Amino acid sequence: MNYRWWNALLWGNSVALAWMWGLGLFFSVQMAFMFGLQGLLLFAIPNAFGLMLFGYLTQIVAKSHSGGQESLAIFFDKFAKPFRLIFYLYQLLALTLTVFALVAYLFVPLQLASGGLFAIYLCLIVFVILAAGCLFGEEFGIQKIKLSHTLMGVLLLGCVGLILGGLKPLLPVSFTWAAPFPGQWTGPSFLGYAVPLTVGLLVGPWLDLQHWQRAIQIHREKTSIRASYFFGGGIFFLLLMFHGCLALWVMGKEGAPLSAVEARDGFKYAHDLVTRYFIRNYAAAGPWMPMAYFTFLSICVLTTLDSGYIALKWFLGSNVEKSQNMLISLIPKQIIGSPIPSFALIGIVTLGGIWSRLELEYFMVAYASFFVGYAALAIARCFVPNSQQPLPQIRMFSMASMSIVLFAFGYLNSQTPLLLLGSLLPLVYVIWLVVNTDLLRVVHEKAGEVMEAASEIPAIRAMTRAATAVTGADVRAPENDHALAGHFEGKWFVYSMIATYADTNSVGNVYFGMYPMYVGKTRELFFNVTMPDFDLKSTKFYILTRSFEHKFIREAREFETITVKIRIAEYNRKFCTLEHQIFNSDHALLGKGKQSLLFVSSKDYSLLDIPPEVYTSFISYA
Repeated sequence: MNYRWWNALLWGNSVALAWMWGLGLFFSVQMAFMFGLQGLLLFAIPNAFGLMLFGYLTQIVAKSHSGGQESLAIFFDKFAKPFRLIFYLYQLLALTLTVFALVAYLFVPLQLASGGLFAIYLCLIVFVILAAGCLFGEEFGIQKIKLSHTLMGVLLLGCVGLILGGLKPLLPVSFTWAAPFPGQWTGPSFLGYAVPLTVGLLVGPWLDLQHWQRAIQIHREKTSIRASYFFGGGIFFLLLMFHGCLALWVMGKEGAPLSAVEARDGFKYAHDLVTRYFIRNYAAAGPWMPMAYFTFLSICVLTTLDSGYIALKWFLGSNVEKSQNMLISLIPKQIIGSPIPSFALIGIVTLGGIWSRLELEYFMVAYASFFVGYAALAIARCFVPNSQQPLPQIRMFSMASMSIVLFAFGYLNSQTPLLLLGSLLPLVYVIWLVVNTDLLRVVHEKAGEVMEAASEIPAIRAMTRAATAVTGADVRAPENDHALAGHFEGKWFVYSMIATYADTNSVGNVYFGMYPMYVGKTRELFFNVTMPDFDLKSTKFYILTRSFEHKFIREAREFETITVKIRIAEYNRKFCTLEHQIFNSDHALLGKGKQSLLFVSSKDYSLLDIPPEVYTSFISYA
């Protein structure tokens, strides 16, 4: 096996271990309890195939974009911008779900403390789990994580071997295709799980930062993303089947009465049945077998937490460096770019979930409904040409919120139609959104081509010039007595002027260099209005232009009214960005652009933070 295939195998092992989070780890037990082998396969196959599909498609994305080994990183940097909050929430919930599952289904059944010490015990356990994730995440970055996960994988394989060696008999009667205990599960039907699981698991990896970071690193190492994720999907499938079949073996040994515990919602859950079996039969099974199982669970969680820590550190750090938001700049970058505050929030939510006696399914609802639409749209934006269109944030959030409520009602009331609707509705909406937007894009492009071609016909060109000619009779004062110094329309500062002969070139169009001058004049008037006390003789700072961009869209002619609108687009601790738009007499857009400002000392021209008086003046218009 050459280096690339060996490297792909190592990365595949890391992919599988990082995906063994709380959902994959404990829900395989629940699915085996509810529906037998068919339920376990229903859960394992889409889960593994979703990983393979992610690797296969991201390989295509990496090859279809320029940039060589950095092509996928360059693509993700642009692709992730509208999904930044969703990426963060997805990762945060995934890690919270993982820590919650390990504490609820391993350490709570162990009952290492009672009474008033139980709360302290839980806090310490959560702290230790999170601290271990942070420690391993800091010790092994993305370049070395495949090596640490190789050691973890060898240890995990040893645990699996010890457990399999102690199973006697190896295939009990509970290895049935249907539910082992039909009367135990009275919740949603098999179909109610089949569709949401298939949909959620197939699109799930596309919002996971761990997988994007791995795919980028694999591509940088000139290794096949496709092969790595095919290995990862296969290893992950075997781990899920092992854990689910172990649960079926325990059910065959224990029987129905001890297989599940009834929760507050009236449903019976069996996530911790293997843990409870080994606790009760610790001596009979031999101490090495329970310890091997507990170690198996701990490794699966640890390899998820360290991956999550590394991914959050990469994602948060990258976004903090590029952000120009003033509020973000007020907080030290070491705090915002660190995963530690996020891990602290994970610990708080975990403890709240334990004390509220929640179940794993309550966290999982989001992955079968809320995140489905975002993940589907993310896939579409990788391959559909309309990827540059703005993300409809409000519409997407509204649809996601509606779907999660429908799904939750369906789950709690065992209504299969609502479960299906909650999972499929976001998909249908995204398909409509993509098709509709793409159709409008094609129509707009074709219309532009037709208009451009028609404008070259001499007769039409002459008619256009005659129609756009402005005479003295057409020059009217702007409505509402436009102020000589400009005025505000919401957040926009607006100033109008009339183009004259001095502004035009030899063919009668407004010279291209005049548009930046119009913007500059408007900007100075904007400063004059917002900072009336500014005195150039006594000022402690100067405002300098860092960069200026302008896109020319249409041309203007002599005696047309030129209206410039300018506003504060964004700012951070050092820089302020102004956005501008220029319109003609018919309110048609002539051009648009932006400029970046910086502030320097009037004494030595050293770079300053935005002065307090500027910040105070600007904040009400931002």
